[in-house]
Amino acid sequence: MNTCIRSTFKCTFEVFKAKVMEDEPTWSQFVGDYQIAKVDEHNSIMLMNVLDFEAMEAFMTADEMKAWDAEHGCRDTVYSLSLI
Repeated sequence: MNTCIRSTFKCTFEVFKAKVMEDEPTWSQFVGDYQIAKVDEHNSIMLMNVLDFEAMEAFMTADEMKAWDAEHGCRDTVYSLSLI
């Protein structure tokens, strides 16, 4: 796992996770493995092994994703992870 995304949102976790899973066919093309965890009803943490960071950036900044994020009050903070 080389990336951690902390997401906050105004919708429920179930609505957020449904969107993540709906988009899985797209992002799974550049993500090798992932785990998503519910922190609480409006926060999640996703750990993933990103294989193509440019593709991930393009996906996360696409107009459709920006619109969904704005509508649901979603904010992502992306962290790079390194083994120590």
